[in-house]
Parts: sequence; structure tokens; C-alpha cells
Amino acid sequence: MLKRKVDSYIRHFYANTKKALLLTGARQTGKTYSVREFGRTFKSFIEINFVENPEAVEVFANARNTADILLRLSAMTSVPLVKGETLIFFDEVQRCPEIVTAIKFLVEEGSYRYILSGSLLGVELKNLRSEPVGYMGVKDMYPLDFEEFIIAAGINDKIIGSLRHSWETRTPVDDFLHTKMMELFRLYLIVGGMPAAVEKYIETNNLQEVMAVQNDIIRLYKRDISQYDPDNKLYIEDIFDLIPPELNAKNKRFILKRLNENAKFERYADGFLWLKNAGAALPVFNVDEPKVPLLLSRSRNLFKLFQNDVGLLAAQYADGIQLRILTGDRGINYGAVYENAVAQELAAHGVALYYYNSKKRGEVDFVVEYGGKVLPIEVKSGKDYEIHRALSNIMDCEEYDLPEAVVFTNENLKTAGKLVYAPVYLVMFIEKNTDAPSYYKVDISGILKSV
Repeated sequence: MLKRKVDSYIRHFYANTKKALLLTGARQTGKTYSVREFGRTFKSFIEINFVENPEAVEVFANARNTADILLRLSAMTSVPLVKGETLIFFDEVQRCPEIVTAIKFLVEEGSYRYILSGSLLGVELKNLRSEPVGYMGVKDMYPLDFEEFIIAAGINDKIIGSLRHSWETRTPVDDFLHTKMMELFRLYLIVGGMPAAVEKYIETNNLQEVMAVQNDIIRLYKRDISQYDPDNKLYIEDIFDLIPPELNAKNKRFILKRLNENAKFERYADGFLWLKNAGAALPVFNVDEPKVPLLLSRSRNLFKLFQNDVGLLAAQYADGIQLRILTGDRGINYGAVYENAVAQELAAHGVALYYYNSKKRGEVDFVVEYGGKVLPIEVKSGKDYEIHRALSNIMDCEEYDLPEAVVFTNENLKTAGKLVYAPVYLVMFIEKNTDAPSYYKVDISGILKSV
């Protein structure tokens, strides 16, 4: 059984609100499994899958009101509906958007708890008739991040606590522990975080069987492309297939002319948007100034495109790369897979991804907002990790006044002025800042007395 962070999120959500929850994310990221595990905590658990049970789509689409929905639901299942003790799970809701609209009224009725899940929700539900704002929370799910992966591999909380202490205090990791963590990180580059692939590895330690699972997932994604967007499927599949070679290019930026000599962004925009909304790819847009908020200087058509899972990326490269990654073969370029792993980790932690590029100062792999400031990040897979001209250029710029930058490497942690050289696995501790003030009131008494 895989331990997922989302499991504690779900428990906390339902303990503190009466709302429903919608789990979104790419296929095969473990949404259904997590919901079923949570369902075990209820006296009754009812699951309606709109793909496996297509007649349910029509049943609910034609319901007149909340009472009608509950009546039809009771007729479809032999599981008793116990008021206050039943969780109802609507899965693959992209096939039945009417049930998402109806959640508002089901929550208001109040007899049961509801949880929803589905894939391609960003694609299928973009024209939803009425979103249940205030009645439904939304949580994005991703493949296992690195911390979840090492927990599955047997690393305990005490070791993770020691690694976190090193990150927070900017002190080196124990040398033996560092060596083992780098071995696990290289393994993660191959296995990735798709639950089925991780479980296959834990069960068998057989990387050939892991690759077979990964290739099945890639084929599933391509079937989705052809099924859900037949008009643009050739464009989308071309873009998807170009992600590995584009990341292996010198600057890793996605070059449209590799799709077509006369390609224009407007023509292919829907394809990029489809992959993003389906959760199959992670776009990282360029900013021309490392200033908060980064969104204001984002370029719409300059971007890198990463796989949603580094294990799927490795599976798309030539046969044999897995063994070479495991052994640390210096004859291959790790840059693409290292950067993909970092992008995937940051995205899973809710961090918005950008990169910096300027003709004057050069290119920095990632810039993110962290602790209210801009944090530049370089990812270096080779031994010359202290050479980073573009990063030095922006750190030396008084206008930007950047307090710190991180260079993720293979080596142990050390600092040099405002630069932190950290082992790449410590990216697992960069998380979205959630310390926003929860309560604030302006004192207007002085104004009232003066009027």
C-alpha cells in the first residue's frame, strides 16, 4: 500500500467542512485508489463509475431534482444509504458533467458526503453549465513526489527529518546518507511516480516490468488524445512525442519549427493547452524579469514543456538508458531527466513554474516564488556545477536584489555567499508558502470619530 500525502489532505478536508471534494489530475496518478481507501472509514461506501457504467450517465443526466437523484442512486446500488455515515463516490465525472453541477444541491440536502474524481477534467469540463462554487473543493493530484517515493522504498520519518534539518539549516547531509539518497534519486528518474509503476518496482524490483507498465500508460495517453480531440489529435500527438528530444536540446525550449517549418504558435496553441489541461505535460513559461509577481512578466509563447512524470520520460528515450542512469554513466546527458524531476516535484508542491531568459544575462533553469521572494534555481547534473554565468549575472544585479539562489547538483550541500549548492533530492522540501494571514481587520474608529 502506497502512502500518499493526499490521503491526509482528504481526511482533514472532510473533518473540517461539509463540502464535497473533486480530485483532478492526469490518468493513473492514483485518484481512485486514494478515494477507496478513504471510503473504508465510512459505514457505507458507494462508487459510481461513469466509464464502467455508462448507463448511469443517462440516469443522472435526466434526473429532475435532488430527491430524484437520490432515488435513482438507491435503485442502482445494493449498498445501504445510511444518513450521516455514507460516502458517495462519483468517478470519471468528465463523462457526466451534470453530476458536478448537481453537487451543490446534494451537499445542501445534507444526508450524505460526496467525493468526485476524473481524468481530463480540464478538457471535458471547461464548458460546465454551473460550477458549484462554495459547495465543492478541488484538489490536484500528481504522480508520487520524491518524498512519497522514498517512503515507499522504506525510508522512515527520522531519516526524512534529518534531511529536512540539513536543508533548513544549510548544513551537509551525512555522507553515507547522501550516497544512498543519490542512488534512490537515480532510481526515481527511472521508475518515476506513477503508482502502478512504483508498485510494480516495489513488488518485483524488475525494471523491465516497470517499463512495460510505463509504456502502457503512454499508450493510454495517446488513446485519450485520439478519443477526446479527434480534430487536433495529430498536432497533440506530435507535440507529446517531441517532449523528450526537445528537452535534450541545448536550451530545452520547445521549438515549434521542429513540428513544422512554418509552424506558428496560434495554430498549435490548442494542442499545448490540451496536454496541460489533461495533466499530461507541464509547461514552464519564460519571464523576462525575476520580480514578484512573476506572472506579470510571463511570455505566452516562449516555454519549455516537461513530461508529467520523469519515469515516463525515461521510458520514451532509447532502450538501455535506465541501466546507464542507475550506474551513473557519465557518457549520457542527465540534464533533461534531472530538470524534469525538479519541475515535476515543484508542480506537485503547488509551486508555479517559470524560467528566466534574457539576451543580456542568459538563461536560468527555473525561477519560482518562495517565501514571498523570487528564488532562482539551476539544475546541474555534471561536475562543473559551479559554472553558471546567467545565474551569477542576475544574482549580481542590484535592481533584482535577490536574497538567495539554489543550484541543485549531485554533490553534498554547501553555501557560497548567496548561493546554496544542494543535492538534487532536497528539492522535495521546496513547497508553496501557505502562511498567508487568516484574519485581518482594519481599525476605522478614528475616521468615524472625525466625521
